[in-house]
Amino acid sequence: MTTVDNTLTSILREHAEQTYAEELAELKKQDTRQCPPNWVLSPWAVRSYLMGTTLPNGFVITPKYIGNPRLIEIAVATLATDRALLLYGIPGTAKSWVSEHLAAAITGDSTLLIQGTAGTDENALRYGWNYARLLVEGPSTAALVVSPMMQAMQSGKIARIEEMTRIPSEVQDTLITILSEKTLPVPELNTEVQARKGFNVIATANNRDKGVNELSSALTRRFNTVILPLPATLDEEVEIVEQRVASLGKALELPAEKPALEEIRRVVTIFRELRSGLTADGKTKLKTPSGTLSTAEAISVISNGLAMAAYYGDGMLHADDMAASLTGAIVKDPVQDRLVWLEYLQTVVKERDGWKDLYRSCHEVL
Repeated sequence: MTTVDNTLTSILREHAEQTYAEELAELKKQDTRQCPPNWVLSPWAVRSYLMGTTLPNGFVITPKYIGNPRLIEIAVATLATDRALLLYGIPGTAKSWVSEHLAAAITGDSTLLIQGTAGTDENALRYGWNYARLLVEGPSTAALVVSPMMQAMQSGKIARIEEMTRIPSEVQDTLITILSEKTLPVPELNTEVQARKGFNVIATANNRDKGVNELSSALTRRFNTVILPLPATLDEEVEIVEQRVASLGKALELPAEKPALEEIRRVVTIFRELRSGLTADGKTKLKTPSGTLSTAEAISVISNGLAMAAYYGDGMLHADDMAASLTGAIVKDPVQDRLVWLEYLQTVVKERDGWKDLYRSCHEVL
């Protein structure tokens, strides 16, 4: 029989409240502002945790979100009211990341998660039953299977719903009573669960799923929507990628050197130019591929390149380490996107000073 190692050092991905436990503890010590009911930190401290700051005692809180701080302030203020929060935007704009860190900072628990899929049913949002006990005992509290939503209501915490628009419309509307009345009826037991103070919901949705299962107007009215955009500048996006790659490399224990900032800048530049259909200098119009080319995909390209460099290279990130994953991120449609990428390589990458190595490496894997 094998022994399961439960130490945090063996966990592939810790929850936000575990990874940043020291920062949360330091913020709590310094936080003298008023907290909403059942919140661990005040809205000021939650914003500081997300955006980063240096505390009066010199302790540095690292930024979790790099972007417009007003968006985080609106999100935090929304959760302090009785309105639910919907984080909306294209794939890869840190919606899930922000959702997790908001829940971790506000309640100290980001684990009350419901993953939206085409197969998500009402049981995931309301409650289920232990059918073995149900058949023997009939409906009873002991036979009830508590959902993350019910648990959040009972404990006054935040429930997270990922990919809201992937959930079938009839299941989505289960939320209307929960969000408007703050109660969850359990008719089988002739009772209901009433939400404790502090309860709220953070949902995420991406605009690429628009039209799949759009939210009804009745449900939309019960959310405050915050749109998370792509990073505004090249430097901002490079900073995000650099920070997340360093975090992932540490968690995965990749035996590779920290990637040179110039390699990150090249990948981010390619993604931004192909997204906008225009080169950075504004002189050349470009065709755009079918994919989103988000910041999250840039992080994936660099991380995969580091793995290649660590295990099949010299430990330093080079163009040939990134070429395959870079091409794979851009070429989603093997016909249309391949032509777009080939044209970009010929007209932009090949002509850029210091980019010949990237041109050769990418051309070899096409």
